[in-house]
Amino acid sequence: MYKHIYVPIDNSEHSNAAIELAVALGKAFGATLVGSHVYAARMHDYRFRQMEYTLPPEYQDEEELEKQRRIHDSLITMGLQLISDSYLEVLAQKAAAAGLPCKKAMMDGKNYAELVRDIQRSACDLVVIGALGMGAVKHSSLGSVCERTVRRITTDVLVVKSVASPEALPGGPIVAGIDGSPQSYAGLQAAMALGKAFHRPVEAVAVYDPVLHYTVFHSLASVLTAKAARVFRFKEQEQLHEEVIDTGLAKIYQSHLEVARQVAHEAGVDLTVTLLDGKAFERILRHADQREAWLLVLGRVGVHSHETMDLGATTENLLRLAPCHVLITSRKFTPPMDVKADASITWTPEAEARMERVPGFVKAMARTAVLRFALERGHSVITNSVIEQVMDIFMPRRTAEKTRELALELAVERSRAGHGPVYICRACGHTVREAEPVVCVVCGGERAAFERLDRATVEALAASEGALQEEETFDGLTLRWTEEANRVLRMLPSGYLRRRAKARIEKAARVQQAEGIGKDLAWPIVAEVLEDRLGTQDRDTMTPEQHLLRATRATG
Repeated sequence: MYKHIYVPIDNSEHSNAAIELAVALGKAFGATLVGSHVYAARMHDYRFRQMEYTLPPEYQDEEELEKQRRIHDSLITMGLQLISDSYLEVLAQKAAAAGLPCKKAMMDGKNYAELVRDIQRSACDLVVIGALGMGAVKHSSLGSVCERTVRRITTDVLVVKSVASPEALPGGPIVAGIDGSPQSYAGLQAAMALGKAFHRPVEAVAVYDPVLHYTVFHSLASVLTAKAARVFRFKEQEQLHEEVIDTGLAKIYQSHLEVARQVAHEAGVDLTVTLLDGKAFERILRHADQREAWLLVLGRVGVHSHETMDLGATTENLLRLAPCHVLITSRKFTPPMDVKADASITWTPEAEARMERVPGFVKAMARTAVLRFALERGHSVITNSVIEQVMDIFMPRRTAEKTRELALELAVERSRAGHGPVYICRACGHTVREAEPVVCVVCGGERAAFERLDRATVEALAASEGALQEEETFDGLTLRWTEEANRVLRMLPSGYLRRRAKARIEKAARVQQAEGIGKDLAWPIVAEVLEDRLGTQDRDTMTPEQHLLRATRATG
């Protein structure tokens, strides 16, 4: 899980507890440890210069002052480095006893700023830091160095809140807060890994907040005018929240827990889940107290936080108030689509029946597309209308029409070749050979939705589509069309465009007093009509024939 563990050290109680916990983590995961300490030589030098005026008169001589400055600088720099090395040696010896590699890092500067800079440029994947330092007083809950460091890094960070050894509270569980965000599910993964490493049970807790709605409605009651209350329909809105929204929130957060339970099951972990209602940080804090939790695992930000936020509100409050260790993770994990969907999405019988009619070789892909669409847009029930929206995205109506046209052309070719009758569904273009279908297995259309195509029918169809050499023109006269000219005309995507182009071609033939219409006459006009139609259409959505027509139009 964690392979490079970074430990800021300052010889405080919490720092020493962080050393113990980091070594235990290193043994569990086979990690390399890095101990660091920041000393403040430059700050001491600055303070010394500020206090020079307080020195006795015999030290106020200019030469003597320079001498004292050099002595002070040397002693301070050397002394602070020796102190730092002594602090870091504590970690080095404990790591050596555990058989773990250990590195030392000491820096001069502002403590939190140097720590953040060193963590960001290091390869560490976990920071273990004491919640309080040497400056802690009776009522301190979180030191400034710890808080400033946690806010400014994106590495996972374990904040040591208790000075007890890792073996303390042997039954204390690891509690993971779940809110459906990728960070919370990543936190669950970390909690499970730590649970296995330290032989502790793992629990997941989720909290939904119905109290906010009641608070908002009661505050509205005192400010809405009578007219506004009638327009707002206050009583109906309140009832809606009580009966629908609050119940819906409970189901949503319960589904997050069910996803967590399934993820844990696949990892071989028996996960206990708890759903609570109230203010998230307050209820999680109370639950952790009641369970005497050893570690609380939280995502850096929650499901409603903006990605640029340094800490979510719930995480920030628990970081300050939780009596147990707190692990804050910045990682992200999205459970598999089917796991998440099975716990949070239901299908209407009509939608399920429709999906059953999808051909087997694309059914899994189609189902995944529908589930992803529903999850991204917050649908908890998949209906036929949701499936229709997905179809419009993955197969726009113009594409579906083109598909049906292609199916018709293939059916026509097969029938003309003498392969027996072909039945084509008018709704979706699904074709069936020889045996007359009772129902369309794709769209559910009944027998009446199928059109029978045999050789005789196709020849009649071909005549109307241009295989005949003579056709009536727009003004009632007759012109001969070649098969190639008809093929060019059929490249246009709709009947309206074909009729429009056909009238222009026939008019051009009359003006030129042509005896017939061939490809050379038809091609430029069809290309021009197509160019007007396509406009700025994306080239990736054009058929090869349309590309060819556009190129012909461009080159003249």
